[in-house]
Amino acid sequence: MAETTTVRPLRASEVPTWDHTADVVVVGFGVAGACAAIEAARAGADTLVLERTGGWGGAAAMSGGFIYLGGGTPLQQALGFSDTPENMEKFLTAALGPGVDKAKIHDYCQGSVEHYNWLVAQGVPFKEEFWGEPGYEPPADQGLMYSGGENAAPFNTIADPAPRGHLPLTPDKKLGEKGGGYMLMKPLADTAEKLGVRHEYDVRLRRLIVDDSGRVVGVAATRYGKPVHVRAERGVVLATGSFAYAHQMVEQFAPKIFGRPAATVEEHDGIGIRVAQALGADLAHMDATEVAFIADPQVIVRGILVNGQGQRFITEDTYPGRMGQAVLQEQHNQAYLVIDEAALEAAFETKSSMSFLRIAPTWVAETVAELETEMGLPENALQATIDLYNHHAAKGEDPFLHKKPEWVKPIGTPLGAYDLRGYTGGFTLGGLRTDLDSRVLHVDGEPIPGLFAAGRVTSGICAGGYASGCSLGDGSFYGRRAGVTAAKSN
Repeated sequence: MAETTTVRPLRASEVPTWDHTADVVVVGFGVAGACAAIEAARAGADTLVLERTGGWGGAAAMSGGFIYLGGGTPLQQALGFSDTPENMEKFLTAALGPGVDKAKIHDYCQGSVEHYNWLVAQGVPFKEEFWGEPGYEPPADQGLMYSGGENAAPFNTIADPAPRGHLPLTPDKKLGEKGGGYMLMKPLADTAEKLGVRHEYDVRLRRLIVDDSGRVVGVAATRYGKPVHVRAERGVVLATGSFAYAHQMVEQFAPKIFGRPAATVEEHDGIGIRVAQALGADLAHMDATEVAFIADPQVIVRGILVNGQGQRFITEDTYPGRMGQAVLQEQHNQAYLVIDEAALEAAFETKSSMSFLRIAPTWVAETVAELETEMGLPENALQATIDLYNHHAAKGEDPFLHKKPEWVKPIGTPLGAYDLRGYTGGFTLGGLRTDLDSRVLHVDGEPIPGLFAAGRVTSGICAGGYASGCSLGDGSFYGRRAGVTAAKSN
């Protein structure tokens, strides 16, 4: 079983027999793979999906379901929000960098409205209701919210704020337990089946198969440990997910999230990246990560977030993922949330409070000086921070970090603090470098013949920053592109 001991490509001349043959072979049945399969089939290709688990869905089906779309989608318009592709592009270029693929962001923004309409045509439902409160996602089945800090500093001065987190309608939704990911994937899987897309489950990718010219012509895999060889007449689409659970790769490329994968699945082991690397595939932004911050946004926004020196470092009303990145990457994973008793009670009473995160503060005190001592902060550090914050908050202002006025209130007493050190975890954003047609690029810049990819196995529109919905957004968008390009490949 040599194919299980190396990721080096297998020569087609060494394949004893082909177990399956299709025009287009898609590896992975998450959102990128489903969309690739649909479009490949619609383009006239006999399409086969290989999935390592026992069914479709992947990380997408287990996610909250946000799809980052804008530029004036029908849902945005129906709810009274004005947006343009150019405005969306301004925000994403600023928020997802540094080093974003500007051509890819431009392409994505220009095609966003069409992509929304395509998703609706596949049966993905969106409820015409907006949710404007801070949170990871709406508490019920609202279809639109801000999901990337668009309406918070500094981005609300860079581009006109517009909500772009589109969430599929989810019956009987349970915040933190049952999200919109399933309601995104189910219609896509059903559409693929109606189009005649075939699938084989419990099949694990091991190697790519190439002909004598170096073109990718198939996949070497295993099922329950036994070899499986699949012929691809036109092309192979890799949609195998990130490398968040490839511990050696994480330690090598993104060490700050080593040992703390979150918002991902164990099947994201980097195999798609490694088998393509074995063909000379180029990589991009392998150090880029999204960081989940395990705290209730309704609580955070009513307090102040301070670092290990007792100083504020980010506005508390921005996107929680942006906070997580700042804590882990800039503050050495040191963060505390300070909030007074009245504000904490108000947070717990809101409909969108994340009850499963409702815990008592780590420390409580009658005075700021007492709290500072309990937290082990340098003398007068927290007192100075709160004195300065309260001085401006009394006037409803935050001239330093520009929290929106409705959330700026003096910190009173009694008060408490949450120890958020280590409350971060994340997933990887880097991967294979692809062009706008989802062709995998060799290190020399040329496409690798017969090889295509989409989703978190690639470096998509994110180069460092993130907004909720970008993974499902560019995965589905460029999954479609991969399916079409592969189907038309010679």
